[in-house]
Amino acid sequence: MLRSPRPSLRLTAAAALLACGGLPVAAQAQVQAQPTPPAAAASAPLRPATRPAAPEPQPSEQLQRVEVSGAASDESIRKASTASKIVITRDEIERFGDSTVGEVLKRLPGVTTGGRPGRGGDVRMRGMGGGFTQILVDGERMPPGFSLDQLPPEQVERIEVLRAPTAEYGARAIAGTINVVLREPMKKRLNEFRAGVGVEHGKTSPNISWTRNDGFGDGHTYTLSVNAMRGERGDDVINDTLRHDLATGAESLQVTRGRNEDTRQGLNLNGRVQFKLGGQDSLTIQPFIVSNRSESHSDITRTTTPAPATPLPGDFDRAVTDGENRFTMARLNAQWQLRPDADTRVDLRGGVGGASGEGQSTRQETLQGAPTRLQQDSTTSRDRNWNLVGKYSRSLENEHSLVFGVEGEGSTRHASRTTLVDGSPQQGLGDFGDDMDAATTRLAAYAQDEWSVGKQWEFYAGLRWEGIKTESSAARYAVSNTSSVLTPLAHARYKLDPGGREAIRMSLTRSYRSPQLNDLIARPSINSNLPHDITSPDRAGNPDLKPELATGVEIGYEKYLSKGGMLGANFFARHITDVMRNVIALEDVSWSATPRWVARPRNLGKASTLGLELEAKFRLDEYFDGALPINVRSNLSFFTSKVDGLPGPNNRIEGQPKATANLGFDYRLRALPVSLGASLNWTPSSTIQQTLLTEVTSNRKLVTDAFAMWNITPEQSLRLSASNLTPLDYYTGSISTTDTQIVTSRSGGPSYTQWQLRWEMKL
Repeated sequence: MLRSPRPSLRLTAAAALLACGGLPVAAQAQVQAQPTPPAAAASAPLRPATRPAAPEPQPSEQLQRVEVSGAASDESIRKASTASKIVITRDEIERFGDSTVGEVLKRLPGVTTGGRPGRGGDVRMRGMGGGFTQILVDGERMPPGFSLDQLPPEQVERIEVLRAPTAEYGARAIAGTINVVLREPMKKRLNEFRAGVGVEHGKTSPNISWTRNDGFGDGHTYTLSVNAMRGERGDDVINDTLRHDLATGAESLQVTRGRNEDTRQGLNLNGRVQFKLGGQDSLTIQPFIVSNRSESHSDITRTTTPAPATPLPGDFDRAVTDGENRFTMARLNAQWQLRPDADTRVDLRGGVGGASGEGQSTRQETLQGAPTRLQQDSTTSRDRNWNLVGKYSRSLENEHSLVFGVEGEGSTRHASRTTLVDGSPQQGLGDFGDDMDAATTRLAAYAQDEWSVGKQWEFYAGLRWEGIKTESSAARYAVSNTSSVLTPLAHARYKLDPGGREAIRMSLTRSYRSPQLNDLIARPSINSNLPHDITSPDRAGNPDLKPELATGVEIGYEKYLSKGGMLGANFFARHITDVMRNVIALEDVSWSATPRWVARPRNLGKASTLGLELEAKFRLDEYFDGALPINVRSNLSFFTSKVDGLPGPNNRIEGQPKATANLGFDYRLRALPVSLGASLNWTPSSTIQQTLLTEVTSNRKLVTDAFAMWNITPEQSLRLSASNLTPLDYYTGSISTTDTQIVTSRSGGPSYTQWQLRWEMKL
């Protein structure tokens, strides 16, 4: 259980920030009252806050009613939490006008994103790729096919980053947990309109959003947020592959050049209705709908030097691919909060959801202008899920806050795939079938206790059991995998001063990563690229995968500054067993008469990683007399890791760089209603031993963002922002060594600056 600030802390934080000018620009125009949201209330301590007695006014005084209230700042929420927690509030989310949630997260300590610079991508904490980071939306996992890049920042209330697992949020978080909380209702009526257009390399991407907050009846509130977007994007395709034959010394260079174009359309809707049921009881209903459609076109050419004397079967020198994909997700959650007495709370939550995806693609290959191969792929998927959660919280007189909870979750997935080559089914897959049904059931129970000892020590102890069962069926293989994990968790905070402005945090936890559904399913996917070698393997699952288990240690120091901001240092270490990684090997397979290269996930053994995360957020005038009140944000992180069973020196955790750094500032001009800001994000190049045979590399990322915002009126503003102002070419590569050849490949291309102009209005 993570402590949320008491109501008195909210008032104190808001008043202090207003007094020192520390409230961001967007918040200075309007400070809004906000009720305790269901997600936050679920973690709030039950002990009532004490209010100091108000002094009696003198008869000669003329009283004026002044009311200051607002949502707690990210520093106050972070300071009140026993476990290490970072909170990004609405102001921070809006600050740079980012177009994706991933672009917001990349500025946090130790967070990296995949993909080209300025493009967002999969989010990783501590630089650890491959699913080590737990991603939640309103405390729940999303179905396959959903990505944080599909969620516009305008629909996000706050983002919670937990560096160490807790019993309540779950222990499937070896690197940490990122919980995205969607917009929440406020007591004050508010309409927010946003309309903008982005431009990248001549491609335009318009978007529009509307958020409505209001109340009705006797204390009931609601929020509704709608976002519609259309995006265009183009990328140059550059792919070079050099093959060196170890027996003869002969070399062959394959060069691929071309262009990918895609158009995306999306509609997102989420809402939250909170009914007051009398006393402190409440019922909250939350719908969430995502609908996306994309169309793509790719035209590439391929040359081989030296050219083969006779074309190989299936060879081509040009390929044109057209594709279309649709994804729709709908979810409905309900939460019932009961307060039998002042010290007891019961939370009951349940939800149902579903997602569907469809995709079609056509690839026409030609050789010297003559058609050689036509491949048509069609895929469909249907996901259904449900969840039930019950939690009992009790505050005791001896400063203990006890929580007990049970969780149940189930999901089913039906997927089908059809591949036609020149109008006929692809050879080799007949034994496996094109349809697949799978089901996953997860049950969990936990208990946690949070208590204080004196005025300086706070402790948290939790124990969580979680069991997962996955079953799937196919024409040839029926897969069943069952695993369970018991995870003890302990956190402590020692306040170096009674007010908690300087503190030391400590954590000792156990966490795990369970195999994904696609990792367990044995049905193969055949790679049709020629020539077939280690760079173009088939893919298959491994039903015998075991979950990874990790023992973790965190030690951190935090100091909160008088004018807003903080200084922090955090050390972490993880020891991991049964590390999962895709391994490419030459196998005798049933779908081919000759051995094939197959990529299959396997448990490699043990691994360890540790790192240091440094953070500084402050106002410049706090350290330099006469300086402007410029808000500075900076962080620097260092990582190292080792995977046993792989040769060094680059046997590191998958996707982990050696360091990351961020530096940013923002300032509101005194003479004009204009705010300016900029940030720099740096991730160095990396080389990682992926398997015994393959080493992978990636270029450095250096992303510069900037914005200028003109407050036309207190209710209207115009924002110009630029992402990736210093675009660099970005490539990933690999070197694979087998008994017969060495294959060196490189793929990627240039990145581009994305400009965005956005008008915002609040009524």
